[in-house]
Amino acid sequence: MDEIDQQLLALLRENARATTTELARKLGMSRTTVQSRIERLERSGVVIGYTVRTSADYQAGLVRALVMITATPKLTPAIERALRRVAQVRTLHSVNGIYDFIAGVEAASVEELDGVVDRIGALDGVERTTTSIMMTTRIDR
Repeated sequence: MDEIDQQLLALLRENARATTTELARKLGMSRTTVQSRIERLERSGVVIGYTVRTSADYQAGLVRALVMITATPKLTPAIERALRRVAQVRTLHSVNGIYDFIAGVEAASVEELDGVVDRIGALDGVERTTTSIMMTTRIDR
C-alpha cells in the first residue's frame, strides 16, 4: 500500500458510491489506473466490502449505547454467534480487562434499547452487562 492507495481508501470511506471517474479526478489519475487499484485492493483483501453510511438526521434519532459484557470463557464463541444475529448490534469488540466484549448498539428508542440489553443479558454464558448510553459524538472519522 502506498500513499495513493491510502488516499483512495480515504475517498472510499467518505463515499463508497463515488464513481471511478470521480475518484480518478480527485486523485489526479486515469480512471483505468484507479479501477486497477481498486480491483487490486479487493483481490488482496484490503477492501472486503462496501457499506451504507446514514445521515446525521437519521443518526440523531437513534439511541446508541455501549454494552460491556462479561462472559463465561468457554461460551464466548456462542455469544458472538448470537450477537451477530441481533440487528441492533452494530459493532462487537473483544477486549481485555474486566469485560470480554463491548457491543455498540443502536436502537430506535430507549424501550427498544432496553429490550436489546435484556436480550443480550439473557444469552447463555453472559454473566453481567453494563450499559453506557452515548450522548454525543465528538469525533467521527
